[in-house]
Amino acid sequence: MMDLKERFRHFWIVPVLLLTCATLSACTPMDEDVFVEEVPEKPEDSEEDTNNDNSNENMESKTIRLTVDDRTFIATLEKNSSAEALITRLSEGNIQIRMDDYGNMEKVGSLGFSLPRNDRQTTTAPGDLILYQGNSFVIYYDTNSWNFTRLGHVDGVTTRKQMLELLGGEGEITITLSLE
Repeated sequence: MMDLKERFRHFWIVPVLLLTCATLSACTPMDEDVFVEEVPEKPEDSEEDTNNDNSNENMESKTIRLTVDDRTFIATLEKNSSAEALITRLSEGNIQIRMDDYGNMEKVGSLGFSLPRNDRQTTTAPGDLILYQGNSFVIYYDTNSWNFTRLGHVDGVTTRKQMLELLGGEGEITITLSLE
């Protein structure tokens, strides 16, 4: 018959081994690309879709039109699920957003719906279009660094002055997003 010391030692071997195995498997690095599904791009000369529908062209060209009062400008969108979801929503009709200045660097307004997030540490520049917290549309006219989803960039804008001129200066605006 085993004495008490031996029983105690045998009793703890199994839990210690289980804990060790669990810890080792939790520490095993995972390949970050495991969950990323890459979709091959369609060749330019593909005749698969000969439809001249404007929304299909925008899915490929990745551009949208932004209008504030009588000023219209074009933005090129990123290649991510957030921008694609925005294009899909725009294919249903224009989106109007009331925007206010925030922090002397951006105009922000609620989309009224959510888009998928692709947040990454991002340093913005004037003209950047950003999705914040999945449901706020932001146009930067200065720089900032935070965890954002980049949606795109206003074509030809590199300075604060240029972006503010397109937006009509500081203050509340209503912007209309539409397919180009």
